[in-house]
Amino acid sequence: MGKILMLGSNGQIGTVLAGALRMKYGRDQIICSDIRQPISPEGIFLKLDVLDKDSIAKVIDDHGVDQIYHLAAILSASGEKNPLLTWQINMQGLLNVLELGVEKKIKKIFFPSSIAIYGPSTPKVRTPQFGSFMPTTVYGISKITGEMWCEYYHKRFGLDVRSIRYPGVIGWQSLPEGGTTDYAVEIFHGALKSKSYNCFLKENTRLPMIYMDDVIRATIELMEADGKRLRLRSGYNLVGMSFTPKEIAEEIKKHIPDFKIEYNPDFRQNIAESWTESINDQEAKDDWDWKPQYDLAAMTSDMLKMLKDKV
Repeated sequence: MGKILMLGSNGQIGTVLAGALRMKYGRDQIICSDIRQPISPEGIFLKLDVLDKDSIAKVIDDHGVDQIYHLAAILSASGEKNPLLTWQINMQGLLNVLELGVEKKIKKIFFPSSIAIYGPSTPKVRTPQFGSFMPTTVYGISKITGEMWCEYYHKRFGLDVRSIRYPGVIGWQSLPEGGTTDYAVEIFHGALKSKSYNCFLKENTRLPMIYMDDVIRATIELMEADGKRLRLRSGYNLVGMSFTPKEIAEEIKKHIPDFKIEYNPDFRQNIAESWTESINDQEAKDDWDWKPQYDLAAMTSDMLKMLKDKV
């Protein structure tokens, strides 16, 4: 196989996915890149801007790249602070990758979508694969538009693009980066540092989530799946669990009885309320045998165990 290029490898998912890909395919097969140097670089790392199409093309040629994981993006809450920059990076970055995919005959491209594509008109309970998607953030707008571009490039040019609509991602490996579901990571740090947490969402705000281990496994499984089975080239619905801040706090109290939580909703509450509460991911189960391994109890236990020494 050719080499794999990861764009935006410094992010919450990218840092963990890079390690998993190195473990699976070999250290020298994975080329990580980001606009900033990583804190602790491992393997091959190149400084790359997703808006610089020519530099990406040179890396593809020089290193024999035939797969691209395009993870570079500005997330939901951060994106609202600078909508035009978010649109430029999220949209033009993807178009650069898709164009190079055609020009350089790239075998596979991964594009992460998000539950941010959902909006007030989307069914909130067991959200179907196909429905009314009217996102309320520029991040969500860029992701649903990106899905449509992926579908278009597959149909018109035969480009093998694969995508997952990630729910809120919970992991111990890195700090969150400005997403609306970040409370579900921050709460564990608060529980271990001070036995308290000030939550920016209301206690009964239910959102779909997934543990990092399941995220990485799902991503690699999709990329290794038989393309003939894949009916979708936009973004597959995916979920591991759904819970509220109150429910995760109660689960943490089973391990840390004197843990306390307060609720002081900010602007992210409006974003969260525009999203769905639970997801129907039957298409992912049918097309590439997706099955989550972590529920709320298993995820909470593992997060506290893995974060204990780190925090």
